[in-house]
Amino acid sequence: MIEKFRIFIKVTENGSFSQAGKILGLTPSSISRHIDRLESELNVKLFNRSTRHLSLTNTGDNLLEGARKIVADFDAVVASVQPEKNEPEGLLKISVFESYGRLFVCPLIPKFLGLYPKVTIDIAMDNQMVDLYRDDIDLAIRIGNPQDSRLKIRHLVTNRMVVCASPAYLQKRGTPMQPQDLTEHNCLTLNNNRQLHYWYFRSKSGSHKVQINGNIVASGGTPLLEAAKQGLGILLMSEWFVREQINNGELISLMDNWQASLYEKGESYIYTVFIDNKYMKPALRAFIDFITQELGESIQEKRGQDQKNVLDLFL
Repeated sequence: MIEKFRIFIKVTENGSFSQAGKILGLTPSSISRHIDRLESELNVKLFNRSTRHLSLTNTGDNLLEGARKIVADFDAVVASVQPEKNEPEGLLKISVFESYGRLFVCPLIPKFLGLYPKVTIDIAMDNQMVDLYRDDIDLAIRIGNPQDSRLKIRHLVTNRMVVCASPAYLQKRGTPMQPQDLTEHNCLTLNNNRQLHYWYFRSKSGSHKVQINGNIVASGGTPLLEAAKQGLGILLMSEWFVREQINNGELISLMDNWQASLYEKGESYIYTVFIDNKYMKPALRAFIDFITQELGESIQEKRGQDQKNVLDLFL
């Protein structure tokens, strides 16, 4: 019954027998047989099936949470009587957005594998939002504000953002002094799948929502950074992403007396997300603790200054 529940859960998470089969290493026909047997044993119908669509019945939806609890409790019991298997091992699938992964996560992986040589890491770096259930991902590192309440979250760092531009652009177009001045400038922005783009600003004098326009929109920061360096426009980007260019003079930080953000609520975060499960495999637990500690060390170096900067805005 436990394995049938596992298959039932994976089918609901992926929305198809074939996709669940790919993850579990089973054929779609084998998945279908397991579901048929589960429905027969429970004497209920769990899925509405057609050639193009698969959806849970009300009964299936009611069973789902209970099935997850039963599987999690079973895994926890098994783990408790097999302490020798608590050493981190096996495959760990990680998703991280490209820029942060390249700059911060990838350099740490050799150290982690040195501590836990029995672990194998499969890391995907892109700027697409993955579904941990559907894509069979153990952990994702994301940026923004957490949304999915089904997932467990651990913050890594507050994502402070800065407005900046190249000296060449400012010499040609002038330097904006207030948020409203940005309406007269070419602003390079991250794609939020909306027709209109806004930047948000807060200071001790109040808050402003500014509609910005520009000739480059991208899903990741790299093309925007290159455009800004070459004088094409003004950029609002995470401080850690443009720190080197600001330090070496390629970009100039603007309006430092304002707290800028892509989000109306102000602060955003870089955080880890993973499936909220009572039984967490040791490799995942080890990686979460490791990445939090390692990134936390670099965060500590600038946390005091960041807190001072934020306080200065409101004092």
